[in-house]
Amino acid sequence: MTALIAFLLEHAGIAIAALGAIATVVAAGWGNLRGAKRERDKQALKDAAAATEAQKIDDAVAGRTPDDNRGRLGRWSRS
Repeated sequence: MTALIAFLLEHAGIAIAALGAIATVVAAGWGNLRGAKRERDKQALKDAAAATEAQKIDDAVAGRTPDDNRGRLGRWSRS
C-alpha cells in the first residue's frame, strides 16, 4: 500500500488523471439518476391527468341509461 502511495505522490499527473476519471464516472451516474427521476415524475403527471379524465368520463356516463350512452358515444366518435 505504501508503495502505491509513494508512486502516486511521485507521479502526481497520474493521480490527478485517475481522480478526474473517477469524478467523471460519478458525475455521469448522478446525471443519469436525475434524468430517470425526472422522466418518472413526468410520466406520473401524465398518468394522473389521464386518470382524472377517465374519472370525468365515468361520472358523466354513470347517470344515463346504456342506450343513451351508446347514442352519445356514436355521435362523439364521429366528431
